[in-house]
Amino acid sequence: MKLAYYPGCSLDASAIEYNLSTQKTASVLGVELEEIPGWGCCGATSAHSTTKLLSVALPARNLAIAEKEGLDVLAPCAACYSRSRATEHRVREDAELAERVREAIGMPYTASNRTLSILEVLVQTVGLEAIAAKVTNPLKGMKPACYYGCLLVRPVEYTGFDDPEYPQSMDKIMKVLGANPVKWSYQTECCGASLVTMRPDVGLKMTYAILKNAVEQGADSIVTACPLCHMNLDMRQSQVEKTFGVKFNLPVYYITELVAVACGVSPKEVGIDRHFVEAFYHITHLPQEMEEPPAEPEGKKAQKISERIAEATQQGQLEKKSTEEPAPESGEKTQPVELNKGAVKLAERLFPDDQEKVEQAARLFSKDPEKMKKVAQMMAQDKEKAVKVAEAFLKKEAKSGAEEVSKE
Repeated sequence: MKLAYYPGCSLDASAIEYNLSTQKTASVLGVELEEIPGWGCCGATSAHSTTKLLSVALPARNLAIAEKEGLDVLAPCAACYSRSRATEHRVREDAELAERVREAIGMPYTASNRTLSILEVLVQTVGLEAIAAKVTNPLKGMKPACYYGCLLVRPVEYTGFDDPEYPQSMDKIMKVLGANPVKWSYQTECCGASLVTMRPDVGLKMTYAILKNAVEQGADSIVTACPLCHMNLDMRQSQVEKTFGVKFNLPVYYITELVAVACGVSPKEVGIDRHFVEAFYHITHLPQEMEEPPAEPEGKKAQKISERIAEATQQGQLEKKSTEEPAPESGEKTQPVELNKGAVKLAERLFPDDQEKVEQAARLFSKDPEKMKKVAQMMAQDKEKAVKVAEAFLKKEAKSGAEEVSKE
């Protein structure tokens, strides 16, 4: 399976993670991408608001190069996809305009090929069953809000591959990856686009509404397939939080990042370390924490899980159910700290050959989720460093415990 690849301006710069993850995903799924030689900007909003000919001629030139090779075009950027599909439609429907376009670009173009969005390629070209067969790291427990934005599914006469009001293609992909996407009503609302820059009093309200609704519906993250949407929801999230006096701390992923990670590619390889809102911990640890605990031997009580990843609450941090009883009165026994399953798993990964340290670290992480979060983030990038930090925490904890005993 071979497609012409049009990364567009964003994927070549501000959305480099989308570019990395799209190419990794294509490789994993057996799709050969051939970048269009000498491609140029599609014009996006600028050309569209200047002249009709320019708005059609710019994407037509890229499509004509691919058409010459007999290839359909993958355009991951929602704006590039929209402008390219609009161009195909107009060239096919307007013979006079088509002739003017050919004259402007200086090459033949009949719109015999077509532009595909990343969702179309994943669902229709590759297929959900083929994706499922490649999943080795299912995203169990993840509850994303699938955000399509304005341009991927409308206008329907240009796109037509999904419902323009209640699309489901991205949701289906996420389910195949093992996640449980939330149902919400803002999946095709505008994120504010460039208004966030030109009219922040208008644009930021639109971005805020999307983040707020996602949290209210129980989402722990947002998934998108648009570079501008990702920029507004991720990079500008701190600006939104400051403006409206809230705290979301909601990770925002490209759909291709999650497909690649679920299929065994490391988060760093697809650029998740480049995000503005921290996304490493969520993608590498939430699935483990949400798994059901294994059955305990007969006669023993099942171990309670005292913490879970917060579902994108305003503080956006680990929520901890209190496992510590009030200070005991004289003669009473202190209740032991109930171990968090995620803490146990992290401790086992840090100290696989030292059971004593595993038990110490599991108790420490269960008691102090902030330390667990810090070590887990390091673990995703540098295990050796994470081990050193964890050992430092254990030494400090042991010293503190010894001081308390001496005081008694």
